[in-house]
Amino acid sequence: MKPRIIKNQEEHEEALERIDFLMEDDPSLDTDDGRELELLVMLVEQYEDVHYPIDTPDPVELIKFRMEQSGLRQVDVAEYFGGRSKASEVLSGKRPLTLRMIRKLNEGLGIPADSLIQESPSKSSNSPRRRRSKKRTSTVSA
Repeated sequence: MKPRIIKNQEEHEEALERIDFLMEDDPSLDTDDGRELELLVMLVEQYEDVHYPIDTPDPVELIKFRMEQSGLRQVDVAEYFGGRSKASEVLSGKRPLTLRMIRKLNEGLGIPADSLIQESPSKSSNSPRRRRSKKRTSTVSA
C-alpha cells in the first residue's frame, strides 16, 4: 500500500491493517518502513479527527468520574466546592463551577483546569438567553 490521503472507511481499514503489519517489526523511524509507518499513522489520525471526533466531556461528569476512580463520596469532596450544599448543587447541575472551585478541584483531584472551565452542555442548551432591550431615543428636529 502506498500512503495517500484516506478518503473513505475502506481506505481507513486498509491503512490500519498496514500499520498493524508494520508495527510487528517495530521499524526504526530512519528506515523506509519506519517512515511509511509514521506517515500512515498521521493520515489515519487526520481521517479519524474528521470522521470520529471526540466530544469534550462535561465538567460535572469529569468530577464524578474522578470521584468514582478515587473511591470518594460527595462529603469527601465538599471542601473543594466550599461546603456540602454547594457540592450537591454543582454535582446535580444546579450551580455552575466557580473559578475558586476549579482551582481547588485541579489542585486536590488533579482534574485539568481547562476541562473544568467549559460550560456544561446541559446548562448551555437549556439556559434561556436574556437580551437587554436598548432604549431607543429619538431626536426630533424642529
